[in-house]
Amino acid sequence: MKRNNQSSVSEFVLLGLPIQKEEEGIYYALFLVLYLTTVLGNLLIILLIRLDSHLHTPMYFFLSHLALTDISFSSVTAPKMLINMLNHSQSISYAGCISQEYFFLLFGGIDSFLLTAMAFDRYVAICHPLHYNIIMSQNLCFLLVIVSWVFSSASALVHTLLLTRSMKRNNQSSVSEFVLLGLPIQKEEEGIYYALFLVLYLTTVLGNLLIILLIRLDSRLHIPMYFFLSHLALTDISFSSVTAPKMLMNMLTHSQSISYAGCISQEFLFLLFGGVDSFLLTAMSFDRYVAICHPLHYNIIMSQNLCVLLVIVSWVLSSANALVHTLLLAQLSFCGDNTLHHFYCELAALLKLSSSDTTTNYLVILIVGTMAVTLPFMCILVSYGYIGATILRAPSIKQICKTLSTCGSHLSVVTLYYGAIIGLYFVPSSNNTSDKDVIVAAVYSLVTPMLNPFIYSLRNRDMKSALGNMLSRGKFSV
Repeated sequence: MKRNNQSSVSEFVLLGLPIQKEEEGIYYALFLVLYLTTVLGNLLIILLIRLDSHLHTPMYFFLSHLALTDISFSSVTAPKMLINMLNHSQSISYAGCISQEYFFLLFGGIDSFLLTAMAFDRYVAICHPLHYNIIMSQNLCFLLVIVSWVFSSASALVHTLLLTRSMKRNNQSSVSEFVLLGLPIQKEEEGIYYALFLVLYLTTVLGNLLIILLIRLDSRLHIPMYFFLSHLALTDISFSSVTAPKMLMNMLTHSQSISYAGCISQEFLFLLFGGVDSFLLTAMSFDRYVAICHPLHYNIIMSQNLCVLLVIVSWVLSSANALVHTLLLAQLSFCGDNTLHHFYCELAALLKLSSSDTTTNYLVILIVGTMAVTLPFMCILVSYGYIGATILRAPSIKQICKTLSTCGSHLSVVTLYYGAIIGLYFVPSSNNTSDKDVIVAAVYSLVTPMLNPFIYSLRNRDMKSALGNMLSRGKFSV
């Protein structure tokens, strides 16, 4: 609950369109037809592009995404407006209003970026027709769509957070910054730990960048497993960059403060990239399941479209999960202690500082956490259950060794990743100053992303071969 001396609205009144009461029936029918036409027309475009192989070109790839975005964009406002006209109701809840604004900005921004990408596609097709297939590669098209989602999500989040912040009344005494106490280490040990975590972070960034570079340059690695691995490497760089630079800066400057907006943004990005990691690990386990249990149908099942879809779904679901937690967090009041016993703005630590009722937040953590963490983990366990059953039907030393070399790395990372999550969020501490939470969070956010390149790739024969080829080309070029 908000503080008793804070007078805040729980809903807003939408006056709707400037039309007369007697004309509402006509306008309702008109806008219902417009909305249904939008949905059905764009669904038809997506279906035609999906079914006709002649339309599997960059232009229609962007068009299918634009059609999907247009459906989502119109669905942000039209259904609520039509329901209000039908029920003669004009209210919308506070959370509904904030969420509607976020998704309006999100899909509106994606529309803008996709139109820009389509303009670039037409420019290349007309001005550089001979190099069209080289320039407008599949990787570039995927990158343009992903960049559209990322930039639009960031833009919508910034506006939504500022809007939520400005809606708090001026007479509310709330903190403008938080104090991060950092890692549970002694002052005289800070120099050693600073050097250690700097090395960890640089290793994470350079190691994962090397993975992306090798996969991009070696055509033998252009298969689903390494497609997911390249996205995992990019996510790991982003994930560690959410917390490590700020922590290192604070250790170097002996500053412990972080602004309110910076804290909320850090929490959103932490949940976003952590969620993407979780879903990508699930996609990789499904890829291994198909490769081992259905090897003859592998190329058919793990098609390029399915791989791209799994990545996009990972980003969308993670964005939704992070947004829900962030919006609920932004509505809380922080009027007393602003000291966080952590090295970053961790969700549970922030909830303990709030002077508001956090029952809803903990309920959402329980429900959404089950869907965003437990369900992917269960899918991974089921995948490996089928893999184990397949191997045991006709066991052989060669097949077992091959399976262990293929799946052992993934299982190691899954164990480390989900073990840390369970210890951090599902076994909460009884007090605010638990060093265990900080240490587990450090392993989860800093150590795991650093280990992934070693566990996944540098022990992999194909990656070693690709690295050797790249080094050989470098020597010959010199």
